[in-house]
Amino acid sequence: MGSGIWSTDVYAAAASYRAASGASAFAYSDSGARTVHDDLNPYGVAARESRDSDEHPATVAVAVLFDVTGSMGGVPRTLQTKLPDLLGLLLRKGYAADPQILFGAIGDATCDRAPLQIGQFESDNRMDEDLGKILLEGGGGGQRTESYELAMYFMARHTSLDCFEKRGRRGYLFIIGDELPYPKVKRREVGKVIGDSLGRDITTEEIVAELTRIYDVYYILPAGSGYAGDSHTLAAWRKLLGQNVLELDDLDAVCETIALTVGLGEDAIDLDQGLGDLGDLGSAAGAAVGRALARLERGAPVVGGELDLRGGSGVIRL
Repeated sequence: MGSGIWSTDVYAAAASYRAASGASAFAYSDSGARTVHDDLNPYGVAARESRDSDEHPATVAVAVLFDVTGSMGGVPRTLQTKLPDLLGLLLRKGYAADPQILFGAIGDATCDRAPLQIGQFESDNRMDEDLGKILLEGGGGGQRTESYELAMYFMARHTSLDCFEKRGRRGYLFIIGDELPYPKVKRREVGKVIGDSLGRDITTEEIVAELTRIYDVYYILPAGSGYAGDSHTLAAWRKLLGQNVLELDDLDAVCETIALTVGLGEDAIDLDQGLGDLGDLGSAAGAAVGRALARLERGAPVVGGELDLRGGSGVIRL
C-alpha cells in the first residue's frame, strides 16, 4: 500500500462510468451490506502503515476519520466528491510532497454493527476505493456519545508512520463528528472490535495523550450536524485537544479545511496564502475555511531531535 500517484483523470473516468451506469460511489453500502468490509475491518490488524519509498521518499501521513452515525452519514459522500480538491491543494500547491491518506469511519461500539472501519494509507486512487467500501450504517446510540475513543485507541496503537519514526514529524489526524467520546476505552470493546487483550480500561485522556505523541489531532464539528455549534460538545473536545477543535459552517469546505491545515502544519503557507490558493482554484470555500482556521495558531514545526518520543502531548493549547 502507499504506492502510485493520484490521478484526477482516473477519478473523473470512474465518476463518469458510475454516472453512465447508475452505480454508486458507495456501492458496498448502497448494495445493502450490513457488516464491515473485510478490507476495512480493524480486527486483528497489527498496523496500518505509512511508509517511504523511492517513489515517495518524504511521506506525510494524513488520516481522516468521520462519524457515520445519524446526521453525519452525509460526510463521506461529500468527501468523495471533493477528493480532487483535497489532493489538488496538497500536491499542486506543494503543501505536502508525498501525502498518504487514510480514511476511516466511526460508529458506536455499544450498539452498531460497524463501530470502527479503517482503510489504508494510500497515495493513489485506492483512497477513493476505500471510501467506496465504507458502510454508511447510520444508527448511533442517541446519547450524544459515539466511540471516538475506540478509534483514537486504534490510531495510537495500530498505526506506524515513517514521517514520525524517521523524521520526528507527527502525522495529521482529522476526526469529523458532532458528538462526544465515551469517557473510557473499554477493554471489552477493544477485544471485540480490534482483538487486543487489555488488562484494564483506559481513560480517554490517557489515549489522547498517547495519540498526540504521533499525530496532530483535529476535531472538526461541521454545520448541518446534530450538535453543530453545541457549546458542551465544543468545550469537552477543547478540554481534550485544545485549540485543535475547528467549527466549520460549511460541510462542503471539509476537504479545503483539511488541506490548508496540513499546509499550515508543514509551514508551506500562512493562512492568507492558503485562502489565496483557494481563490486561484475557483473554490467558494475560502470564507468558511478562514473562519474555521482563524483561531488556529500553531507553534514551531516539529522536527527531528526536538520531539520527545518518550512522552508528552503534541497539543498546543491557547
